[in-house]
Amino acid sequence: MQSAASILSQYPVLPRTYDFVTQKRKMYIDGEWVGASNGDTRPIIEPSTGEVLASVPEATMEDVDRAVVAARRAFTQGPWSTLKPYDRQQLLLKLADLIEANADAFAQLESLDNGKSVVAAREADVEGAIRFFRYMAGWATKLEGSTKTLSAPGSSMAYTLREPVGVVGAIVPWNFPFSMAAWKVAPALACGCTLVLKPAEFTPLSALLLAELIEQTGFPPGVFNVVTGNGSVAGSALSNHPLVDKIAFTGSTAVGKMVGHAAVENMTRTSLELGGKSPVIVLQDCDVQVAAQGAADAIFFNQGQVCCAGSRLYIHRKIYDQVVTELARIADNIHQAPGLDPACEMGPLVSRQQFEKVSSYIDLGVEEGAELVTGGHNSQGTGYFVKPTVLADTNNSMRVVQEEIFGPVVCAQPFDSIESVINSANDTPYGLGASIWSNNLSQVHQMIPRIQAGVVWVNTHNPVDPCLPFGGFKASGFGREQGREQLEHFLETKSVWLQL
Repeated sequence: MQSAASILSQYPVLPRTYDFVTQKRKMYIDGEWVGASNGDTRPIIEPSTGEVLASVPEATMEDVDRAVVAARRAFTQGPWSTLKPYDRQQLLLKLADLIEANADAFAQLESLDNGKSVVAAREADVEGAIRFFRYMAGWATKLEGSTKTLSAPGSSMAYTLREPVGVVGAIVPWNFPFSMAAWKVAPALACGCTLVLKPAEFTPLSALLLAELIEQTGFPPGVFNVVTGNGSVAGSALSNHPLVDKIAFTGSTAVGKMVGHAAVENMTRTSLELGGKSPVIVLQDCDVQVAAQGAADAIFFNQGQVCCAGSRLYIHRKIYDQVVTELARIADNIHQAPGLDPACEMGPLVSRQQFEKVSSYIDLGVEEGAELVTGGHNSQGTGYFVKPTVLADTNNSMRVVQEEIFGPVVCAQPFDSIESVINSANDTPYGLGASIWSNNLSQVHQMIPRIQAGVVWVNTHNPVDPCLPFGGFKASGFGREQGREQLEHFLETKSVWLQL
C-alpha cells in the first residue's frame, strides 16, 4: 500500500512524523504493540489529496475484549491500584513534558490525519492538550471526601470516600483527535482509573503517538490501551462491554444515543458530549467589523468541524446587510490550502463522506430558499475542500438551520427584537454553545439566563480553558468536560457509617 508521497514531498515534515506515518502501525494493548487478531487493517486517507497516508489495525471484538480485560486487571490487581496520588500526578506531569517535546510532531500528524492547519493544530490543539494534562495532574492530589455530622440517635460518625469509577471506555471524534483524547485520558488517569481509548476511524494517528509516550513515561501495562478501527465494531464492543464501568463519548448526537442505549444495559456510567447548532447573536450596538470577524471566527475555525461552531447567525436588522456583506468579504479572502502549508487558513474537510454531506447541505439550503452569498463546493480540484460559505435570508423552518452541518457553512437571518431572537436561538434540539455580541452588558446579562446552552460566550466564540466546564443542554448531551466538574464522572462516592 502506497503512502501519501505527494503531500510529504511537497511539504517536508519532521523525521519523527515521516517515520510514524510510513512505518507499520499497531495498537497498544496491555503494554504491547499488536495487530488485529484477524490481521485486518484499514487505510488512513490524507484529506488534501485523497491519497492513502498510512494504515492501522482494524480491531475486532476480541481485540477490544483483550484491551478491557487488561484495563480491568491493571485496575484491580496491578500496581496502578495502589499507586499514591502524588505518583499519579508525577506521571501525568512527565507525560505532559514528553508531549511538549513532541509537540511539532503531534501537530503535523493532526494536520496530515485531519486536514487542519498545522499552525492552528500546534497553537490550539496540542498546546491546549499540554495545559490540560498539567491541570488535571494537579487534581490527582486534591481529591477528597468529607466528614458528616449525623442527626441519628446514638453515638456515630460518618464520612465519604471518593474512589475511581474503574475501567473507562473513551471514544473520541475526528475533528479534534488529540485534544479530545486528552480531555478523556487526563482526568481518568488523575482519578486512578484505567482506560481503553478508541479514536475515530479517520484520525487514529495522534492517539497511537500518545500511547508511545505513555509507554515511555512508565505507566504500568494495561493502564492505558488504544484500539483502532471502525466504530460500528470496536466502538460498539467497547460500549457494550460488561467490564467497562464508564463510557466517555464525544461525537454526533445520533451515535451518542446508540452509545447511551448500549451502556445502560450494563448500567455503565456515561457522559456524552454531542452535537450542536450554536447561535451567534449580534445586537444592534455591535461594531460591524467586530461582528463580522467574530462570526467568521465562530464558524470557519477548523473548517467549521466544531461541535459548538457558530453556525446560526442572528443579526439585528439595522446592521444585517452590512454584517453579511463584510462576512462574505472575509470568507472570500480566506486562503485554502493543505494543512501543512504554513499559509493555510482553512484546510480540507476530514473525509470524502464529510465533503459530500456538507456539499449536499449547501445545495439543500439554496433549494429551501436561502441566498448563497458566497462559497460552495470544491475550490481546489483535489482533496475535500469546501469554500467558506454564507447562506443569507434563512429562517428556522429550514433544515440547514435546524440540522448540524459540521462544515464551514453559516446561516444568517435578521431579527427585530430581543424576545424574537431568544426564541429563535432556543428553537433547535441542541443546546451546546451560544455567543452574544454587544457592548450593552446590562442587556447581555439579562439574555444569558434565557439562552438554552451549556456555554455562553460574550464578544467571543469557541475559546475553552482547562478550569471551565464544557458541555451542553438538550440533545447536545449531558455531563461536562474540563474543570473540577469533569472529575465527578470518573469518581464514585462511598459513604461510611461507624457506630461508636
